[in-house]
Amino acid sequence: MEKLVYLLQEARDTAGAVLRKRMLAVADEIAANGGTKIVVNVNDDDVSQGARVTIGSLDPPIRAMVSFWMTNSDDRAAAEQLIQNAAEQIAGYLVVESVPTVNTAHVTAPAERTPGVNMVTCINRKPDVPQDEFFRIWYTDHKLVAQQTQSTFGYIRNTVVRPLTENAPPRDGVVEEFFPIEALSDQKIWYAAKSDEELQANLGRMIGSVQRFLDLGPLESHPMSRYEL
Repeated sequence: MEKLVYLLQEARDTAGAVLRKRMLAVADEIAANGGTKIVVNVNDDDVSQGARVTIGSLDPPIRAMVSFWMTNSDDRAAAEQLIQNAAEQIAGYLVVESVPTVNTAHVTAPAERTPGVNMVTCINRKPDVPQDEFFRIWYTDHKLVAQQTQSTFGYIRNTVVRPLTENAPPRDGVVEEFFPIEALSDQKIWYAAKSDEELQANLGRMIGSVQRFLDLGPLESHPMSRYEL
């Protein structure tokens, strides 16, 4: 089995509810074309307070992510075309999924919205960091920092194997982190801090860790609502 991830760019003025309906309809069609374990993430009205934590320079911006599994990614053409038809631009990647933090706190029925917010973040290796050191920091050092300094209840690493679509920007990974919805407007909740001092300490650890191995120029991070089909 192989996991495929597609990032969808869409105009800022497309209503979140319209985009969500469109993405969920596409998910049903992907299931009819060989996709399994389909997950839709969409920047909709339920995460509208997330503008403060959004990072990105793409125009149009990333507004959704669709992921699914296939027995053979060579057979993706029909599903990929459905996704292409649903957005202004797409970027697809074959990935290896690992789940350092399994979501056991907010398990939902199929097609129900996962409580909270899923921060979908595209990452790139810092050019002067060797690849093996990049993976060591990301998989070991940074994982512990993220788990110890944030209020996440789910953490999925999608390590990019290769791009699937033409002109997809180079990426080393697509990370998903599940936060309480209140984290979008309260840094203390985001950084699991009970005081201003603890907030500054946790924020400092996170910034220091990120600067060790990530190229911040092409970084993209967007709040989304998550639906597992």
